[in-house]
Amino acid sequence: MKNLLHLIAIIALTIVTQIGGAVYVVTLLTLQQVKSKSILKGSSLFIFLYLIATFLVTPILAPIFGREKIKETEFLEAHSFFYKLANRDYVKPELQQLLDNTSKAYAKSNKNIKLIHLDASFPFFDKFPLLPHLSHNDGKKIDISLVYQDDNAEITNRKKSVSGYGVFENPQVREYNQNLACQKRGFWQYDFPKYLSFGTINDDIIFSNSGTKNLISEILKDNNLSKLFIEPHLKSRLNLSNNKIRFHGCRAVRHDDHIHIHIQIK
Repeated sequence: MKNLLHLIAIIALTIVTQIGGAVYVVTLLTLQQVKSKSILKGSSLFIFLYLIATFLVTPILAPIFGREKIKETEFLEAHSFFYKLANRDYVKPELQQLLDNTSKAYAKSNKNIKLIHLDASFPFFDKFPLLPHLSHNDGKKIDISLVYQDDNAEITNRKKSVSGYGVFENPQVREYNQNLACQKRGFWQYDFPKYLSFGTINDDIIFSNSGTKNLISEILKDNNLSKLFIEPHLKSRLNLSNNKIRFHGCRAVRHDDHIHIHIQIK
């Protein structure tokens, strides 16, 4: 039973953080060498080794695989510390440049407003899946938060869910309901992110049409941008017509809780 629990922990940590399973194995081997069975010592050692691996070793090794840890600035930050702690914030240098340029340009016209990112990619190995995403496996993709506004119609950095996912800007009356259309075709997973919000917050804010449209307009200026995914009813509502704005397909999940961007490197 103990070996089974260790195996489950290794698999779970690998799925969530990529490197956590390997750190767990090193921890077990170290405890075996010193003949310690203390849970407290084991947990402390794992946490210590994991933090060293995540914040010191991995950022140094990632460029070997053509990726770098997202550099946060006064204009750019992760929605949650979880994305940094779980090594889900690695991108190609070209995508880092897009984020830098977009965030700076957006901040010029929107004082104190930051570009908030969600999941990007893991640091190592192309095609290593970053679940639950289908395509975040090469450093060329990242999810960006939608923009919201407060009761005074002022846009804000606050978001509507703890994770940044799972609180949708649903279709209004007469807007096309892609979620319903996909689920009628049997794609039950299409609105699965509703289970990944980890709680709702900031109930006083609402979706900002102008703020989100302006952000997308800035993203579209980057020559390396290949595709941008957003739900069809939001594309229509925001009057967006650029051919790089695509429908992601029913096999993915709905994109009215975030924006997905994908670069191509020339």
